This record gives sequence, structure tokens and C-alpha cells, in this order.
Amino acid sequence: MKAADFKLDRTAFHAGTHSETEKYYSEMQPKTGKERLEAANYLNSVAFQFDLKNPPKMDRTAFSARKHKL
Repeated sequence: MKAADFKLDRTAFHAGTHSETEKYYSEMQPKTGKERLEAANYLNSVAFQFDLKNPPKMDRTAFSARKHKL
């Protein structure tokens, strides 16, 4: 794939004002780490189209671990 195959949809996002950014961070900062991870997990499920209650299993055959000889 070439870089020309990708196009940025500039209508999906906009530059926020200082007050919008301040409002966003004042709402997000009080959230716990667990709540922020749940939000990130939800966004991943939307982006990669998987069910939150039944996420895909990790393919453990793609990686291997071994001890190095000393």
C-alpha cells in the first residue's frame, strides 16, 4: 500500500478552543485509571469491531519464549 491510498477525513475532527480543552480535561481527570482503561477498551472494540463481552483471543503461536544459555 502506498501513502496515496490513505486519505485523512478532516470533517471527523476539529481544532478545539482552549475552553473546550479545559472542559474536557476537567471531566476526564477525575476518572480513575480503571474507568479510563474501560473507555480505551471500548474504543478498541469499536475500532477493531469485536464484542466487548467476547473479545478475540490472542494468538500465542505467533510468539515464543525461550531461555538463553549462559
